[in-house]
Amino acid sequence: MSRWLQAFHLLFYACLTFPTAVVALMGTGGGRPLTLGLAAGMGVYYWLFVVRRSEDLERLYPMAVHFTVLLVLLFLLVRREPVFELVQFGMCPLPYVMLPGRWGYAGAVALVLTTFLGTGRAAELAVNPGVLGGLLANAGLVTIMGLFAQHLVRAGEVGVLRERARLAREIHDTLAQGFSGIITQLEAAEQADDDLPAVRQRIAVAKRLARENLGEARRSVDALRPEPLNRARIDLALGDVAARWSSASGVPATVSVDGTRRPLEPEVEATLLRAAQEGLANAAKHAGARRVAITLSYMENEVTLDLLDDGTGFDTGTDAGTDAGAGADTGTDSRAGTSGGSGTVGNASGGYGLAAMRERAAAVGGTVTVESAPGEGTALCVSIPYA
Repeated sequence: MSRWLQAFHLLFYACLTFPTAVVALMGTGGGRPLTLGLAAGMGVYYWLFVVRRSEDLERLYPMAVHFTVLLVLLFLLVRREPVFELVQFGMCPLPYVMLPGRWGYAGAVALVLTTFLGTGRAAELAVNPGVLGGLLANAGLVTIMGLFAQHLVRAGEVGVLRERARLAREIHDTLAQGFSGIITQLEAAEQADDDLPAVRQRIAVAKRLARENLGEARRSVDALRPEPLNRARIDLALGDVAARWSSASGVPATVSVDGTRRPLEPEVEATLLRAAQEGLANAAKHAGARRVAITLSYMENEVTLDLLDDGTGFDTGTDAGTDAGAGADTGTDSRAGTSGGSGTVGNASGGYGLAAMRERAAAVGGTVTVESAPGEGTALCVSIPYA
């Protein structure tokens, strides 16, 4: 949205500068300095209270006050020199950018009426129907510009919300899991206070996790790809993640690849990697698994990531194996949490973990499926079609 705001600002100053230049070069009479002063004052006021106060946009106060001041200046300029009617077109987006919600339409009506009254043509309405046509045409133009500006504002808001959701997923998938692993290692070190080598080993693992997650935090701030993917392709990155997880948890995790490797979009690779990290994290916290197997399969129309553990499993109820993609009901997962919360998704079912996984998969057109039963472990499958 910032680029569009810059475009709106440039439009305003272009529509103000042209009539100002016309008056400066061609104007006559002793009132010209006052007119030029009003034009300069309007430009300075707009810079100080609109351009430099973008954080206040769409706040009724103080933006309604600033918009009113601009209307007064516009009225005075048009009253003195009709050529300043052009400024109205530079102000078309402003009611919808400066004022919240329906107040934008009220501001648009005020803008049209201000210009109309400033030109002094109101007295001609009774004798010249064409004046009314011009007024309606101006109103239509301002409305169209307003709808366009509102569309851009809404698009910007959606983009902000999506970026917030992405950052929330990044934080959960990196920092939250990393801190959980560090806490686990430190708690284990506390319990092994009589075994100095074990304490040192646990502290060393905690320090390594802290360093890795510091790097991930920096990467998230820079909006880069997941750090393991910066060093290797997806299958090797999965092997690296599994090896580090096994070292920290003491549970063996294997990674295998089926099918012919093919290039994947960066977003797809990141989604698969994050799903594997989430599944491993929850297998360590909730499943009580003795081994975990990760399989990356390149199929004819899609790529899939399967993560299997031999943990305690949980009862998925009647929805077992159903699509857990975006928009699917989370009831299955909340039941899992209340019935013991074991398995790959485990406790995260009712929390942010699986929801984040679903959102990530949905963003690239994929789905998430969870299958489990008490005592039979858990199977997590992420399927993403090729672009």
